[in-house]
Amino acid sequence: MTLPINLFWDLPENSDDEHFADLLKTKVVRIERIVTSGQTSPPGFWYEQDEGEWVIVLRGAAVLEFEGESRPCRLEPGDYVDIPARRRHRIAWTDPGQVTVWLAVFYN
Repeated sequence: MTLPINLFWDLPENSDDEHFADLLKTKVVRIERIVTSGQTSPPGFWYEQDEGEWVIVLRGAAVLEFEGESRPCRLEPGDYVDIPARRRHRIAWTDPGQVTVWLAVFYN
């Protein structure tokens, strides 16, 4: 019998570190749970990944910045964004008062 696993089980609370957990990994897709509590990208750092990333905030809140865009992208529960491969982006803010739970789907 297959038992369900809940995304909100074993959440680290108010950690000084981000937490990443692969939930599913195949040759073409990887699904990852990310838990943050106030962490941001270091100043001047930009993610520039070789794969696309569809990401949704399930709990908490965050702000993403995209290179070349003057307006940041605020994400609250249920908000999602698709980030094409090699699109430079950074995490400008995550809610320091609660954990932010993200679900990221990486694809080729």
